[in-house]
Amino acid sequence: MRTALALVLLGALAGLMPAQTLPRPIDEKGFAELVASHKGRVLLVDFWATWCSPCVEEMPLLAKLDAKYRAQGLRLVTISCDEPEDNRKAGQFLAEAKVSAPAYHKRVASDERFIETVDAKWSGALPALFLYDRTGRMVRSFIGETDMSALEAAVRKLL
Repeated sequence: MRTALALVLLGALAGLMPAQTLPRPIDEKGFAELVASHKGRVLLVDFWATWCSPCVEEMPLLAKLDAKYRAQGLRLVTISCDEPEDNRKAGQFLAEAKVSAPAYHKRVASDERFIETVDAKWSGALPALFLYDRTGRMVRSFIGETDMSALEAAVRKLL
């Protein structure tokens, strides 16, 4: 009986305590600051959403790529494009996928202005990966389902 009560109490406490860190909001200014703050490293920015099947499938692979090359200077950053009410769901997914990269959620007044800030050639389609060199210059984008071997080759070239 005590064991059952203890399990019920632990379950209740688990519901009160966050199981993951929620992605932080980011806008156009924050995005520009984010890229600038990573100068000296190779930066891979992943725009994704929980409702995007290819995004969900790629995330564990991106986490592995980040872990593999982190010591050499790669930094993965994820930016969820989910609706605000799905921010907790996005955080939970990242925790379950064991993504240790900084996590943000897009919160902007104008999607068009934000997209223009990231890349004028980008339509906003997901998944979208943007690769920046150590000077902070965007050198390559991967829109749609990504060939992970091509992504890894592009990352290795910049490290």
